[in-house]
Amino acid sequence: MSDAGCPLDTAQVLIVGSANWTEPFSEALRASTEATILTAGMPSDALDTVRQRSVDCLITGEALDDGSGTDLVRQLRDSAPDLPVVLGTTDGSEALASEAIQAGVSDYVPLTGTDGLRIDELIQRTGNALQSARRAITQRERAQQFDAVFHDTQTATWVLDPDGALARVNQTGRAMIAEDVDEVIGDLFWTLPWWAQSEGTERDIRKLVEGARDGKFGNAVVHRPTTATDRVIELSVRPVENDFGDVTSIVIEGIDITDQVTLDRDLRQSEELHRVTLSNMTDTVLMTNEDGEYTYVCPNVHFIFGYTDDEIREQETIDTLLGEDLFDRSALAEKGVLKNIECTVTDKAGHEHTLLVNVREVAIQGGTLLYSCRDITKRKQREEALATLQETARKFLYTETNQEIAQHIVDDVLSVFDVSASAIYLHDVETNDLQPVAQSQAMTEHHGPLPAVRTNDDTLPSHSFVNDETLVFDDVHTSDRLENRATDLRSVMFIPLGNHGVFVTGSTAVGVFDDVTQELTDLLAATAEAALDRVVRESQLREQDRELQRQNEQLTALNHINNTIREIDQTIVSAETQEEINHTVCERLTDTDRFKFAWIGSVDPGGNTVEPRAWAGNEQGYLDSQSISVTDSETEPAGQTAATGDVMMIPNVAADLRNAPWRSDALTRDFLSVLSIPLVYNDLRHGILTIYADTKDAFDETTRTVLRELGETIASALSAIERKHALLTTSVTRVEFDIDDERFLLSRLARSAGCSLSYEGGIQHAPAGNSVFVTVEDGDVQTVAAAAADMTSIDDVTQISDDDTESGVLRLELSQPFLALELADHGAIFREATADPNGTTFVVDVPQSVDVRNIAQLVDSTFSGVELKRKETLERGIEQDRSSEFLTDLTERQLEVIQTAYYSGYFESPRTKSGEDIATMLEISPPAFYQHVRTVQRKLFTTLFEDRRVSGLES
Repeated sequence: MSDAGCPLDTAQVLIVGSANWTEPFSEALRASTEATILTAGMPSDALDTVRQRSVDCLITGEALDDGSGTDLVRQLRDSAPDLPVVLGTTDGSEALASEAIQAGVSDYVPLTGTDGLRIDELIQRTGNALQSARRAITQRERAQQFDAVFHDTQTATWVLDPDGALARVNQTGRAMIAEDVDEVIGDLFWTLPWWAQSEGTERDIRKLVEGARDGKFGNAVVHRPTTATDRVIELSVRPVENDFGDVTSIVIEGIDITDQVTLDRDLRQSEELHRVTLSNMTDTVLMTNEDGEYTYVCPNVHFIFGYTDDEIREQETIDTLLGEDLFDRSALAEKGVLKNIECTVTDKAGHEHTLLVNVREVAIQGGTLLYSCRDITKRKQREEALATLQETARKFLYTETNQEIAQHIVDDVLSVFDVSASAIYLHDVETNDLQPVAQSQAMTEHHGPLPAVRTNDDTLPSHSFVNDETLVFDDVHTSDRLENRATDLRSVMFIPLGNHGVFVTGSTAVGVFDDVTQELTDLLAATAEAALDRVVRESQLREQDRELQRQNEQLTALNHINNTIREIDQTIVSAETQEEINHTVCERLTDTDRFKFAWIGSVDPGGNTVEPRAWAGNEQGYLDSQSISVTDSETEPAGQTAATGDVMMIPNVAADLRNAPWRSDALTRDFLSVLSIPLVYNDLRHGILTIYADTKDAFDETTRTVLRELGETIASALSAIERKHALLTTSVTRVEFDIDDERFLLSRLARSAGCSLSYEGGIQHAPAGNSVFVTVEDGDVQTVAAAAADMTSIDDVTQISDDDTESGVLRLELSQPFLALELADHGAIFREATADPNGTTFVVDVPQSVDVRNIAQLVDSTFSGVELKRKETLERGIEQDRSSEFLTDLTERQLEVIQTAYYSGYFESPRTKSGEDIATMLEISPPAFYQHVRTVQRKLFTTLFEDRRVSGLES
């Protein structure tokens, strides 16, 4: 048996060489060890054996058949570099030994000595070579294992000298800092950049390293600040000792456990969150076994049931709490979960709750059934209230008035929520009050009758309405705006209903308006507001329809009137006499059913009554029954219009019958409304048009406006007929007036300048402006011109005569119409006028076709202090007709040029002014002046000679 622990006992040994030493060596090796012995005589056999068998050690002689031991070693080192080889030789030398070592032998042993073969020494040195080879392999494997650990990408590893100085760090540790690690090799570990940011961390690491010097293992968790976030590093320190127990190095490993720490923290927070959630959520979770005994009770059980955890457990089974036969156990076994089981339970205070219960099969700490209970009491109340609100909204669809809506709200409040007192205020726009239009019996009992409230923001209803703000009071007695301090109401809500009013609801209890009640109250108020909006909108639409209908009727009537007016206009344009115009107007107005009767009248010469001139329609003897006096009251409308000159309308003849006798006669003929219109043109009255209708209010504003314009048109046409007849008539009435009124321009100018003025003629430039020529006598022309220039009614003054004369002619450009133009509009001719500081006299020729009274009325209404001095009838000769014809043929510009030339002395001999002077005065060129003069002369000669030629031919 071999010695215990001999390395050759477990080895396979290959012996190569000659038999003279291999056989004794093999025998001795078998005898002293348990090694497995293999032999080979030649190098090639040995190489094959090494390749094919697991050889732990090779012993070869130097002298071999077909080679040498040194060559064999060289060949083995290519395929088995770690195989221990012992070279034995009988002829040893230093050169051979050196060559053998270079070839890679593990040991060099002489085979013979003085006493023969050295078998024992060879065995011993072979065992030593094998042991050394095995130790080297073990150290190499350990080094490889250390390198694998050292280069772990998840762990930072630092190797320190025994004194704590950094000797080596892996790539993971290098990546933890931005500094160049090679520059800190040799520095004490706790002073390195990894830990230098915190004194506490540096102190803890130093303590670990100092413990490792004494051979102690250690662990620590340190925080390492970075730019992004703090990192948490777990350090483990272990000393490395040699075979003698001395610390040769210190290895420190660091693992980043930041994610784990964060996960642990989040887990603890999540556990705390779940604990708080379970304690505060409104759903209650219960767990029981199959017998219904509680295995878990949620901490928030009191939210629904009012019981504590212990009180719930004392009830023994869940059937006591939720009732028996809550669910079918077989159905639960089939489905695994049953959801939304509705049941009614009673809490500790005796209040009923409606619950939705989910039941699920579980297997948790002895519990097999998990119950989750949700309180849906308020939701059920809300659903019932919403159903009531839906019914209320349906009722609103059929309501026609705000009063009905208000009453529906008051009647349905108690069905919507448990508040009995309610009332509705509606805003009265006329009085600016909130009027209580509906209130419940409970409101009357607890608060009393509700008064009207001014919308002045002083009271609670008015404040809510004015500011469009919902007011909610747990106790209304805390409000300074409460008027009735004796009210029994405590909880009160005031909800504005848009522009319509305020909804008030309340209770005698304090704090009854929870979120659900407020929500339902707001919803009821919003529904009511929408209904009130609908009523207002429909009322407006109906009113719009009525208005549209009225407008359509008015437009239809207006179209009829316009058609009538158009026909009248077309007729009176071609009318030759005033009688034709009067009859046409009356007939056209009564052609349709719109007007029943119409007539035109005028004031008699005495000015006391109105006499009919023309009429048409269903007169029925009405005019014969009336003596229409000219007065401004209590007489027929035509008489009032004649007196006042205003349009007079009687919308309802039946009113005030006793104070106006004419109304009875009108009513017997179905004249129910009357309109009388003055026929006035340029302040001269040409009569009165009176129209009758068989309906009340037949003359609306539009109709009155159209008929008033018709009156002006008729008056204008009548005036045109008068002018036309005035041109054709040969007989005129010459009227002379004296006036004492400075409103007449010549009177005002004569008094201002202290001179005498004579009117020579005039020219109309525009409807609002004209020029007149006046001769100055008994005064300085320049002084008169200066006085005229200061008058606002005179735009420009031009002196026509020479400057060195004491009398002369001025052309005055006026900004207002001159009296001559107004008289011409009525067919009269302004012949002459003289004015001095004492008064003015002017002469007017009135054609036979024109009523002299109208001209006198025009002059009397225009000026004060008018006196008719003389009136005579004259026959106009043919020369006057020719003069009128000639003047009519001239244009305004031609007349202005020729008059200016005449009064300037152009036609005198010698001429006092040249044509160039007059052209400058008229602001025209000399050729234009001469052209106008020649044109006027040609027209004058044409009038003279053509008429004389015709007369000669006729004779």
